[in-house]
Amino acid sequence: MLALIALILEIYNLVKNNSEEYNKIVLSQRQASYDSRTIPFRRGDIMDRNGTVLATSQKVYNLIIDPRVIYSGQDERYVDPTIQALVACFEYDETELRKMLSEKADKSYVKYAKGLSYDQKSAWEAYVKEQNAAYVSSGSKARIKGIWFEDEYKRTYPYDSLACNIIGFSSADGSSGTGGVEQYYNDTLMGVNGREYGYLDSDTKLQSVLKEPTDGNSVVTTINTNIQMSLEKYLNKWQTEDVGSKMAAAIVMDPNTGEVLAMGSTNQFNLNDPRALDSSVYTDEYLMQLGRKEAVGVYHRENPDAAAITEDEVSKYYSTEDILSYGRQVAWNQLWRNIPVSDTYEPGSVAKSITIAGALEEKSITPNTTFDCQGYIELNDGIHTWRIRCHNRNGDGVLDATMGLAKSCNVYLMNTAFNEGAENFVKYQHIFGFGEYTGIDLPAEADTTDLVYNAENMGRTALATNSFGQNFNVTMIQMAAAYCSIINGGSYYKPHVVKQILNGNGTVIEDVKPELLRTTCSKSTSNFLKQAFYTTVEEGTGKKAKIQGYHVGGKTGTAEKLPRSAKNYLVSFCGFAPVEDPQLLVYVIVDTPNLVGEAQATASFAVNIEREIMNDALQFLNIAPSGDTDPEDSINAQLQQNPEGISSETMGAQVGGENGAESETTADETSTETDADGNVMTPTTAATVTDEYIEPAGDDASFALPEAVPGESSEGETETSAEN
Repeated sequence: MLALIALILEIYNLVKNNSEEYNKIVLSQRQASYDSRTIPFRRGDIMDRNGTVLATSQKVYNLIIDPRVIYSGQDERYVDPTIQALVACFEYDETELRKMLSEKADKSYVKYAKGLSYDQKSAWEAYVKEQNAAYVSSGSKARIKGIWFEDEYKRTYPYDSLACNIIGFSSADGSSGTGGVEQYYNDTLMGVNGREYGYLDSDTKLQSVLKEPTDGNSVVTTINTNIQMSLEKYLNKWQTEDVGSKMAAAIVMDPNTGEVLAMGSTNQFNLNDPRALDSSVYTDEYLMQLGRKEAVGVYHRENPDAAAITEDEVSKYYSTEDILSYGRQVAWNQLWRNIPVSDTYEPGSVAKSITIAGALEEKSITPNTTFDCQGYIELNDGIHTWRIRCHNRNGDGVLDATMGLAKSCNVYLMNTAFNEGAENFVKYQHIFGFGEYTGIDLPAEADTTDLVYNAENMGRTALATNSFGQNFNVTMIQMAAAYCSIINGGSYYKPHVVKQILNGNGTVIEDVKPELLRTTCSKSTSNFLKQAFYTTVEEGTGKKAKIQGYHVGGKTGTAEKLPRSAKNYLVSFCGFAPVEDPQLLVYVIVDTPNLVGEAQATASFAVNIEREIMNDALQFLNIAPSGDTDPEDSINAQLQQNPEGISSETMGAQVGGENGAESETTADETSTETDADGNVMTPTTAATVTDEYIEPAGDDASFALPEAVPGESSEGETETSAEN
C-alpha cells in the first residue's frame, strides 16, 4: 500500500509539472496525420474585345485514395465495397487497385486519377450514397470509404488553334505561360494558391485554418474573333485551295488607336495540344535533320573550349532519342513562332511610301515634283559605273509623286532619296519605327537594330536600293504600325493586343488606353499619301484590291530572296479603307509561293487575300460604304488648306546628294514588280521588265556587289540582295 501511494504521488507530480510538455508531444504526433491542403487559384480568362472567351480555366477533380482508412475497418469490411465501387463507376482495373492498396496500406494520400469532370465526381457521390444506404438497410457493416476529391484547374481553349500565336498557352498548373498573352501577361493572369491547415487543439478536437486562394485577373484583348476567323480562313484557303506558299501572314489593325484586331499566319497549332506535330510534315527523318543541327550548337555550348563537331559526328556524342528530342524542340519553336512579330524580311515596294513621306516632310520634293524615268539610273564610284534599273525596262516616263508611287517606279524613288540625302532618309526610317522596337505587348519581338543602315555606312547604292524597300529588314508589326501613322494623320500609336484588365468579379481594374508615341508626318503629307494610295488601287499596281462600295487605298510590294539564283520571292500588300476616313488597315505577306521562279513574283497573291479579309472586316465592324464621296477631291482640298511640310519648289529631274557612288559592301534591290494590273510579267515581256535591277554599265562585268544586309538577320526572315 505504501508503494502504491508513493507511485500515485510520483505520477501526480509528473502530470502537474510536465503536463503541458507531454500534451505538446502527443498533439504533435497526432497532428502529423492531418496534413495541410493546397487550394489552387484560378488562372484568369483571356477574352476578345466583345467578351468571347478565348482561354479559360475549368475546375476538374483529382481522385484521392486513402488506403489507411480503407483498411481501418474490422475484417477489411471497407476494402471490397470500395474497390467494387471504383470499378463500377470508373472502370478501373480491379487487380491494379488491390495491388496498389496492398503496397500503400499505410498511406493516407494517393492521387490515383487526375482531371475528372464535375459530372464524374457527382456520379460517384450519388453512387456511394445509394450503395452505403443499401448496406445500412440490409444490416451489413460493409461501407464505401476512403475516397475523396481534390480541386484543380485545367486550362482550355474553346477555339483550339484560333489566334494561337496571340493567345499562347499555359502550363498544366497555370503557373506559367508560353508565347502570346499567356506569357506576356503571365503575372496578371496568375493568382495565389490558398491553404487549409488541419490541427488538434488542446482538447484534442480537429480544427482548421483556411486561407482562401486569390484568383488571377482576366485579360480583354483587342482581338475581334470574327475578323480573326476570317483572317485565318483566307490564309488557310490560300494554302489549301490556291497556289499556297512556304508561309503567309496577315495583320488587321485600327489605325486610329494602334489596336490589333487580328493577327496570324499559316503557322498554326492546337492550343489544347501544342506539342502535337503533324507526322506528315515532321517525319522522324526531318526531326533527326533538325536535331543534328541543334545538337551541334548544344555541344558547343556545353563544351566551349572543345573543337566544334559536325552534323555527321553528332551521333558519336548523342543518342538517337536525344537527337530526336532536340529536333522536336526546334520543331515546336518553329510552330509556335509568331511570324508577324518575331520574323524579319525585306519589305520591298510597300516601304516606298516611307521614302516619299520623309522627302515631303524635309521639303526635298513636293507632290508636283517630277522625275523622268528612262528605265534605270547610273551611279559611278570613280572606278565602276552601276546601272540600277526600274522594274519597267522601257521606263515610266515623266512622273509626279502620285504616279511615282502608283506605278511603283524605282527611278522616281531613287531620285527622291537622293534629294532627301542619307541622313534624313535614315532619320525618317527610325521615325516610322524601322530599326526600333514597336513595344507591342507580345513576347519575342525581333530586334532590327542592326538590320537597317545608319547614315555613316549608307552610300549612294545603298540609299538607292533602300529607297524602294531593299537592303534593310523590318517586321510585319513595324510596317503595319508605320502605315497606321501615315493614314491617320501622322500619329504613331504603340501597337497593342490588350484592351482591359478585369478582376475576379469582372470589374475593370485597368483600361489600356491608346498610347501616342510620336508624330511621324504632317497631316498634309498624310492626306497626300492617302490620295496616292487610292490612285495606286484605282489606276496602279493594286487594282485587284478594289471593293465595291468602298474607296480603298494601298501599296503592293515584291522582294527577291536570297540566294538570288533560286528566284524565290516574298510579295505583299498593305491596304486600308475607307480612304476618306481610314478605319481599318490590313497587311498581308506571302513568302515563296508554290511556283517556279519569277512566276512567284506577283503581288496579286497578297492583294487577293487582303481584299477578302478587308471585305469581311468592313462588314463585321459595320463600316458604312463610301457612297458618292470623291476621296480625290476631298483629300486635295485638305492638302490645299494645310500645306505644312510640303515645299512649293519643283525639283524636276535634278539628282541631289553626294557626288559619285561608293563601292558598297551591301545588298541591293533585285525584286520583280507586277504590271499595272498586279499580274506577273510573262516571259514575252522579259525584255522590258526584269528582276535584275543592278548591273555594271558597259562591258565591265568582272565585279559584283556582295549579297548581304546590315547585321545578321533573324531566324525565319526573308532577304533580298543584288545580282550583277
